[in-house]
Amino acid sequence: MGRPLRIEYPGALYHVTSRGNERRNIFLDDADRRKLLGILDDYHDRYGILIHCYVLMGNHYHLVVETPQGNLIKVMHGINSRYTGYFNRKYTRVGHLFQGRYRAILVDKDAYLLEVSRYVHLNPVRAKVVNKPEQYAWSSYPGYIAKSKEIPWVEYSWILSQFGLDRKTSKKRYREFVSKAVDESTESPFGELYGQGILGKAEFIEKTKGLLEGRQVSQEIVGRNRLRQRAKPEDILSAVAAAFNTEIDALTGKGGGKNTAKKVAIYAIKRYSGLGNQEIGTLFGGMHYSAVSKSSARLETEMAADNALGDLVEEILSNVKT
Repeated sequence: MGRPLRIEYPGALYHVTSRGNERRNIFLDDADRRKLLGILDDYHDRYGILIHCYVLMGNHYHLVVETPQGNLIKVMHGINSRYTGYFNRKYTRVGHLFQGRYRAILVDKDAYLLEVSRYVHLNPVRAKVVNKPEQYAWSSYPGYIAKSKEIPWVEYSWILSQFGLDRKTSKKRYREFVSKAVDESTESPFGELYGQGILGKAEFIEKTKGLLEGRQVSQEIVGRNRLRQRAKPEDILSAVAAAFNTEIDALTGKGGGKNTAKKVAIYAIKRYSGLGNQEIGTLFGGMHYSAVSKSSARLETEMAADNALGDLVEEILSNVKT
């Protein structure tokens, strides 16, 4: 069987699995698990990825990751290479740690993200490591059901917003959604996989197939601009400045990190311009790339709690997205 095609474009969402070579453990103690989480934190900030879910098992890990910049291959190569280097140095070994290439399934966000998140969070239960997913510490699930367990770089907002705008209520409903699968044994969403790597409704599959027309099967990267052209940062800034009745210089100058207009501008440029976090930081008066991610995450949380703000941001984005 040939290698599955890697499909990349801005805004793509994936379920990623990476397994240990010959099914060997890739985590030998909790320090190893903390190391990989630290790498995910760094790559979230550095490359602008959105990590919706994760679970670290003994010999493999799962991620549900969204790539606003269409850079999955670069990101995953970096994550696994850095962790392999750490592991080999710590345990005085050489050679491959992971079993070939990671597996990445392109996911239809609107139709399947909720089911995929539940599948990932139930991994420890299916493996009979724990009886309930909240009993497993090395997963994003505890943060989905308890505010005290939230991790800054996990993207909780989109999934929880599907269960209501009130954070406390949405956490309770998500917990019920996941618990239902424990009690009633729901089927894996990947039974509906198309080909080797697409999970989606018919329209999504046809749109994805359209990206592959006339391309060699061995080619790894789909032309990114064929799905969606990028909005220009200056157009986004103009739209945000007009909506908030302010000047562009007031948005891009130093300081004002708690200013809603500035957060909206950072969020929109991060999502739709294709610029990296470091480039965005330079545009906004020399912000650190990690501050760019944190500002965008704060706005996501605020929009989930404030329907009027969410509507305003959508109206602004509708004027600049192509």
